[in-house]
Amino acid sequence: MSYKGKYKPKHPEKYKGNPVSIIYRSLWERKFMVHCDNSESVLEWSSEEVSLNYYDPTTNRIRRYFPDFLIKVRESNGTIKKYMIEIKPKKQTTPPPKPKRQTKRYLQEAYEYAKNQSKWAAAREWCADRGYEFKVFTENELFGSK
Repeated sequence: MSYKGKYKPKHPEKYKGNPVSIIYRSLWERKFMVHCDNSESVLEWSSEEVSLNYYDPTTNRIRRYFPDFLIKVRESNGTIKKYMIEIKPKKQTTPPPKPKRQTKRYLQEAYEYAKNQSKWAAAREWCADRGYEFKVFTENELFGSK
């Protein structure tokens, strides 16, 4: 998931922010951008346009987090809902299995998981204050259950 680039929307009027500087940091994010741009049910969308402060437990510092997407959607029943979406590999959404001996890889995965949990707690709080729902999309949501 290390592909990066600029996305040029077909429907820039739906994009809330600067439509000439939309950056994707993975092909999964790009796939979601294409969906937002082309889906009639997505009324508005933006990518990394909001900055949230969160406590990073791995460094004991306050850091900034830029959630991947904010979208406004017309649901199938006609209601309008707002979502904050984060795109992550499924393995980063659950704690890594503890090995018999602590490896460098395990520690990196544990730190990443701890940081994500802290970021997502800040995101849920931001969403609760503004009428959004927070969701993490993994390969299961992007490509169907695996």
